[in-house]
Amino acid sequence: MPPKIQQKSKEQKMAAALAGGKGKKKKWSKGKSRDKVDNKVLFTKEQWDRLHSEVPKMKLITVSSVVEKLKINGGVARRALRE
Repeated sequence: MPPKIQQKSKEQKMAAALAGGKGKKKKWSKGKSRDKVDNKVLFTKEQWDRLHSEVPKMKLITVSSVVEKLKINGGVARRALRE
């Protein structure tokens, strides 16, 4: 068996831990932040007219495409497409 090594006291261990250190702490990335869109939750007269004129001419009609085109909320777009 190897010879027993003298243990450090608690104060010595604490001082060593405080004196040492890795330098700077790792900085976690904040992730990708999306811009908050402010879509309307009610139709204006102009938007309602645009819905009836532009949407039937679209190649693919989805809730997402209507939301992008008219800048309305997803729930409003879903209800509008059902009508």
